[in-house]
Amino acid sequence: MPNHKSAEKRVRQNEKRRAVNRSNRSDLRTQIKKLRTALAASDANQSQELLTPTVSLIDKAVNKGILHKNTAARYKSRLTTHVGKLA
Repeated sequence: MPNHKSAEKRVRQNEKRRAVNRSNRSDLRTQIKKLRTALAASDANQSQELLTPTVSLIDKAVNKGILHKNTAARYKSRLTTHVGKLA
């Protein structure tokens, strides 16, 4: 329990940030799942279309502090490799 006015404000700010971070993380995971589903179905056209927005979302997640840059690089590398193998 916060005992000071500033601590109460910090609790409110943390709740807002947590909601934003959860939303962004959820959007990222959903986009990656869509691409992986297209890859599993061997749908080359849809995979190619989904790759660019997925990579963009991964980069945004790094800028917002949701993903570590090396984790993002690993995701992008592996997804791009899988899409390349379908083409």
